[in-house]
Amino acid sequence: MPTKNAVLDRFQGPLRLGLGGAPLGNLYAPLSDDEAERTIEAAWQLGVRYFDTAPLYGHGLSEVRFGRFLRTQPRDGFVLSTKVGRLLSPDPDPPAERDGYVGGLPLAPRFDYSFDGALRSIDESLQRMQIDRIDIAFIHDIDRHTHGDAQPVRFREAMDGAYRALHRLRGEGVLGAIGIGVNEWQACREALGEGDFDCMMLAGRYTLLDNAAAAELVPLCVAKGVRLILAGVFNSGILASADGVAADAHFDYRPADRQNREKALHIARICNEFDVALPAAALQFAMACRCAAAVVVGARSATEITQSVAHRDAHIPAAFWEALVVEGLLPAGLPPGSWP
Repeated sequence: MPTKNAVLDRFQGPLRLGLGGAPLGNLYAPLSDDEAERTIEAAWQLGVRYFDTAPLYGHGLSEVRFGRFLRTQPRDGFVLSTKVGRLLSPDPDPPAERDGYVGGLPLAPRFDYSFDGALRSIDESLQRMQIDRIDIAFIHDIDRHTHGDAQPVRFREAMDGAYRALHRLRGEGVLGAIGIGVNEWQACREALGEGDFDCMMLAGRYTLLDNAAAAELVPLCVAKGVRLILAGVFNSGILASADGVAADAHFDYRPADRQNREKALHIARICNEFDVALPAAALQFAMACRCAAAVVVGARSATEITQSVAHRDAHIPAAFWEALVVEGLLPAGLPPGSWP
């Protein structure tokens, strides 16, 4: 799919799979600096060249860890994205866990979608990573999943403030591309109606289990030449295990409800029939979306990112995807270019 942006046009080959930085910010459990570095280094050795992070992830810890490794590599050899929308302030007595992050940096996040806040956020991210530039900047979490009934107000703040700042920085060549990073496809549609964006990072809404974005958002992105960067393709873990759906599987950051659990189990049974690993199917389904630039996966260890690369490269027969349609697990009307 052609794009209007040189950064997004680079998303081929190794850049089609990215390493997401939330686990490297101690999401749900602590991770040592050495373990984090081994994970990033393993991704690099496996050919991964796209890295995504955010100030929220470990309250700056993920950015620091990425920067420590990436600044030793040729700068034109990778693509780096981070996010704006939260500023970090010193917190001399931080809680052991905040926002799901355990033992992050002693910094407290607060929402700030203003023009000046976005400029400051970019500057502070560059300082934390000690890297000379950011390739893609996303406005983070301007969806109802994050803000509830306050979402319209926050969205307006972001479009009147942060969007104008990122638009200016892109025009000045400071940023290569701009977008939003959210958990709801409706927020992407809303943003595309108001701003000149290059890409959308969408988590959890174009997956093997939940492909709600397929009917409306994908055609809209194709028409506008906007690329999707898909995250959360394992839907918080329910599609992540090669052994099938775990008894305590999560969906959308909480224990899976009966409907999603039963659908995931049905998909897993089809996977078993075709000798296909469930996470391989989940990953390749997202990568085959016709407007996807890349798929981002989190990893807490060298083993996990190695497994994701293997799942990306695994052979999946066309009959498998046909069986999912026959069983009613995938809609027959998905665009032809959306399938492996």
